[in-house]
Amino acid sequence: MQVDYNERIPNNVGLADDRRLLRALERWQPAFLDWWRELGPVGALEHEVYLRTAIGVDRDGWAHFDYARMPDYRWGIFLAEPVPERRIGFGIHKGEPAWQELPGEYRAELRRLIVTQGDTEPASVEQQCRLGLSAPSLYDLRNLYQVNVEEGRHLWAMVYLLHAFFGRDGREEADEMLARHAGDADKPRTLEAFNEPIDDWLSFFMYTFFQDRDGKFQLHALSESGFDPLSRTCRFMLTEEAHHMFVGESGVMRIVQRTCEKMREHDTDDVGPFGAIPLALLQKWVNFHYSICLDLFGSEDSTNAANYYAMGLKGRYQESKIDDDHVLADRMATVPALEDGKLVSREVTALKAMNETLRDAFVADSQRGINRFNKVIDHFGIDAALCLPHRAFHRNIGAFAGIHAAPDGTLVDEATWAARHDEWLPSAADRAFVQTLMHPVTEPGAMAGWIAQPRRGIHGQPLDYRYVEFH
Repeated sequence: MQVDYNERIPNNVGLADDRRLLRALERWQPAFLDWWRELGPVGALEHEVYLRTAIGVDRDGWAHFDYARMPDYRWGIFLAEPVPERRIGFGIHKGEPAWQELPGEYRAELRRLIVTQGDTEPASVEQQCRLGLSAPSLYDLRNLYQVNVEEGRHLWAMVYLLHAFFGRDGREEADEMLARHAGDADKPRTLEAFNEPIDDWLSFFMYTFFQDRDGKFQLHALSESGFDPLSRTCRFMLTEEAHHMFVGESGVMRIVQRTCEKMREHDTDDVGPFGAIPLALLQKWVNFHYSICLDLFGSEDSTNAANYYAMGLKGRYQESKIDDDHVLADRMATVPALEDGKLVSREVTALKAMNETLRDAFVADSQRGINRFNKVIDHFGIDAALCLPHRAFHRNIGAFAGIHAAPDGTLVDEATWAARHDEWLPSAADRAFVQTLMHPVTEPGAMAGWIAQPRRGIHGQPLDYRYVEFH
């Protein structure tokens, strides 16, 4: 279906033919804009930003680049093109035609999956709302705002599903996603990682490296869904999510590069006095963001995850490429566990290990990114490396909740954790130091001293392009 870009809400779902749904979404739209103005990027309502806007869903030419005020951004509802005669690829309904309408027997489970995913989208905008006041360059400021508007569009994608398929309950859930706020004491966001403040750019780049990588795997799993509108929604969201991870990985890599340059220039690991971020601090930020993202996948042994898979609602990463029967009724798997104060592996059904299977894919993908950072360090001949901490480190959900472990996985008692956790996670002093580096750089082509230049500009533009016009 072609994108109708003349509508008040751009879409390729035929809103013009469903006036009741259109009116419901048009009633929700002002509340969304009020939320954006109140809790979106601070001080940026009048900025003209060089943004890409979705104008189609084809791989070629799907986006248009031009200046826009963010409140005027054409947020819309876009589903990937349907797969002709698509069939459910896993679970007890494997081989049946994919559902085009909501399967009533799975209404509650699908609503929970959509609301959980949808709640993360506005949360990230709220967490990052003050970063524009301290951007290290116009290039980075523009990338922040691009991530923000696309997270807003991803919220629209989930709200459409709620309005289109869940009636009054769905409309109420959509309203609630604007009523909950990141870090709010009374109405926080659903997942704890989306309540953490992101108030420095090192945290932003780690966030888009790790949290958006979690988003990649969650969206891939949902894109396998037998509920075709959810599948198509997530497939298009993945097109935009790739840029968010690029922002994170390239940002961390540029910080690593600048740190190594300063280490070589001054022949010291302690590059803080020279305006760079020491590798030891980068490791602490890795430890923090990676560990809270491991919790996002849920418990290692999960009945809910088993049911989602068996019902055909949420699959595995790249389900169709896995060589098994895609039903898994008699399959077993091993998951990490804690028994008698020791870290062990234990056997559970493959269905109940679904969260751990997806977490495994996230861990492997994260490690590939860490390896790329370490290649930069190796390039400078520096005898150091970043690493991912053990899965038991700093966990609040699953088998390792309620215990303490060092980054290498050694279990420690409460006293040791209290004495040493500032060695492993960002301390108040660490965060205060990083904040001293956070000063805005607004001259085109200029860059803060703690981060290296990117390799190239955006969409063929030079690095000294004026990516943001301030008003």
